Amino acid sequence: MELAVINPVGIFGPDCSVYVEVVERLLNGKLPAIPRVTFGVVDVRDVADLHVRAMVEPGAAGERFLAAAGVMSLPEIANLLRVRLGPAARRAPTRTASDWAIRLGGLVSPRFATVVPDLGVARQASSAKAREVLGWRPRPIEETILDTAAGLAWACSATQRE
Repeated sequence: MELAVINPVGIFGPDCSVYVEVVERLLNGKLPAIPRVTFGVVDVRDVADLHVRAMVEPGAAGERFLAAAGVMSLPEIANLLRVRLGPAARRAPTRTASDWAIRLGGLVSPRFATVVPDLGVARQASSAKAREVLGWRPRPIEETILDTAAGLAWACSATQRE
């Protein structure tokens, strides 16, 4: 049996993972200030594409591939949403929370505690191997984030119709 492993970073995109909640919380104003956290970003559709490429490419057998389009900080994501979505992102926070405030919050809140180790850390990830061996080309991060927001808007309107 042959195996190729795909290791994605934070998966965003329409109708996707826990990272959709990040965009949703920014859009609905649930975060009064943004922690200085940076995510690796990849689109769920690009992860699916990479899986297919790894299944059909003989050179992928026995290899591991990192699925990453790049990195983006939470303040950058909030700014992108405000700039590109206008009124739809009017509740997205503009303030960045200080690291000490997040650390203090981490003492009482499990949600805060999970981001404390990542404050101010920007881990870079390279998908060069997937690009070179499999010809994989992920879509731009900005498109992924905006499609995540559009997917939320569609899901919300569909839920309201039911």
